[in-house]
Amino acid sequence: MFAVIRSGGKQHRVAENDRIVVERLGAEPGDLISFDDILMLSRDEGTPLIGPSVPDEARVFGRVLAQTRGPKLIIFKKKRRKNHRRTRGHRQNLTEVQIAAISVDGTAPAAAAAEPAPEAPAVTPATAVLEPTLQE
Repeated sequence: MFAVIRSGGKQHRVAENDRIVVERLGAEPGDLISFDDILMLSRDEGTPLIGPSVPDEARVFGRVLAQTRGPKLIIFKKKRRKNHRRTRGHRQNLTEVQIAAISVDGTAPAAAAAEPAPEAPAVTPATAVLEPTLQE
């Protein structure tokens, strides 16, 4: 089963366990969010539901993995023969989401709701010295 959702003015084709990057959402890493704006819903059998034939209660649930920023874009404007140059930079705020479930009736699956938040990898300090093992 897959769906086409709209988030941040862009459309994304998603299936379960897909990872997508959307514009910044107001959620913390580990939160379960739902996408309500579904443009298309397709099951494995039968014809896909498109536009008005998609049920209003259909939802796509995802878990927020991280809040990140996109690559730096340089905006350079110049007017020739006028000695006019302007340089600006921009980095878009982004949210990385893993799709937990696609629901036609709008109910969140219990497994996705009860799933714990992803743990951050343990970072060891660079100055940590490993102790030599004693051999007898």
